[in-house]
Parts: sequence; structure tokens; C-alpha cells
Amino acid sequence: MTKRLKHFYESQQLDKDLIFHFFEEADKMSEKDYEDDLLKGEILATLFCEPSARTKFSPTMTSFKSAMLKLGGNVITEETIKELSSAFEAGSIEDTIMVVGKYSDCAIIKHYEEGTVKRAAEIAEIPLINAGDGRGQNPTQALTDIYTINNEIGRLENLKVILVGDLANGREVRSLSYLLAKLPQNKLTFVSPDNLKMKDDVKGYLRENKIEFEEHSDLNKILPEADVIYMTRIQKERMPSEDYERAKGKYVINESNFSLIRKDARILHPLPRVDEIQLPFHVIRYNPKVAIFNQVENGLYIRMALLKHLIGE
Repeated sequence: MTKRLKHFYESQQLDKDLIFHFFEEADKMSEKDYEDDLLKGEILATLFCEPSARTKFSPTMTSFKSAMLKLGGNVITEETIKELSSAFEAGSIEDTIMVVGKYSDCAIIKHYEEGTVKRAAEIAEIPLINAGDGRGQNPTQALTDIYTINNEIGRLENLKVILVGDLANGREVRSLSYLLAKLPQNKLTFVSPDNLKMKDDVKGYLRENKIEFEEHSDLNKILPEADVIYMTRIQKERMPSEDYERAKGKYVINESNFSLIRKDARILHPLPRVDEIQLPFHVIRYNPKVAIFNQVENGLYIRMALLKHLIGE
């Protein structure tokens, strides 16, 4: 029997059976003639609690809104809560979640502080979904990523995956590392500036699950070995300016090293991107080695499947 989730706040909650259950549901929802009013009358609350220029357009939050509407439900949105009120400040998260639970059937939370959604889930009366918590995780993006990898590569085991960029602050790479550890014989290679290396909690989890990993400084040398190259931006907003200047532009995919990537390998990126993929737009859009926009589309189907699981089943 498939495990059921009450909330989804970190990748470690998933097991292999549940991962593939979401894949099956997402496959159904990706069909062109798919129609479902399963969540008709249900309300999804999206809570933006991380003030940032990028928060105004978040692929994760936008896809959740679209997913809810496609399933016949409704969406209410509270943007930049931290800027507008004292909600989610110390001591008030419980009150806020209880109030939101009286007006909605599920809540998506994007928060500036790691661990907040997990903490809120302890008292929430409605399902909560983590859309990104500080330097913590973005688990629905990771589920989208491995769904994309499975669709593009045809397997989730015995993969060589390179994770590139801001590994200290990137919640997407953290979530993806935790998920890849659920599947056997995968090998992860971390490539980052010296000041932005992957944290010890993720490395420890990989060791516990006997997942091979290494840190490497020469991206071009290892590109030909990769099945998946997962690029991320340097998160300027999460570091002093001098650290950003040390890290920016150090690792990029451009026209000179693009040819090193095998034809059957795939480049992924959680978006938004800055300068870490320096390829002409027609290459990004049409070359099969770049799966970014397939990844974006897959996020819709995965999040539809997740909403069905948490609200509709």
C-alpha cells in the first residue's frame, strides 16, 4: 500500500513507492485530453514569506496556482507577508497557520527561514507544502527534477549526476541530493566555488545511505562522464557582496564546453538562471541536451499529482 503524506516539507519523507506513485499520477495529468474537477470547491492558499525581487515570479508558486486551477480548485494569495505584517515572526507562526487553516484547504509556504514549514506542520489542521525555506529545501522541485530525469534518461538508478553552483545556499540541490539517495547506485559530483560547498548534513545523509559522492573543481574535465548536469545560480541575496564576486561566473555552460556533454545527457536548472548557462536561446529551447523547459512543464503535472494526494484522495 502506498504511503500517505499529511504534509510535504522535505525530500526525506518520500520512499521509492511513493515517488513512482507520483510519477504515475503525473503521467495521467500530462495527457492532452486530461480533465478533472477533483478539487472543485477546494481552496489553496499560497503564502509568500520571503521578500525578494525574484519572489514576484516564482516557477514553483506559479505552477502550484496553475495546478490547483486545472484541478478545478481556487487559489488565494498572500504576498510578502513578512513585509506587510508580523505574521511568521517568532511566536506567531502557530496563530498564522491556524488562521489560514480556517479559510483554506491546503497551504503552500515559501519562507525565508529554514525549518519553518516543518515546524508549522506540527500544529496545522490542513496540509502544508514547502515551496522553499531559506537555505533548507524545495522538495517539490526535487520531485519535479527526478521525474524529468526519469522521462529524459529513462532511469533513476546508476546515474552520474553533477550538481553545479551555489551548493551552500541552493535548497533545490539539497532536496535533489536527498531524493537521489533513495535510489541505488547513483553517484553525485559537487562542483562549486570554495566558499559555497555542499553542507555536511547532506554529505552525512549520502554516506548513511551508501551513495557515492565527490567534490570536484574542474567542471570541463567531468562533463563527458555525466548523465545529468544540474546547474544553479549563485544566490547573491544570501551572501556578502565580496563572496558573490568571488563566486560569480566561475562555473558556466557555454558554447565552448557544451560540446563536451554527451548527446544522451541532459542539462537541468530550477530557474531563475543568471549567467551560469551562456547558450543562445534557440539552443536552450530546442537542443535535446537542454531539458529546462521540459522540466518546467513537468513541474505542473507533479504538483497536480501532489495536490490530488494531499487534498483529493
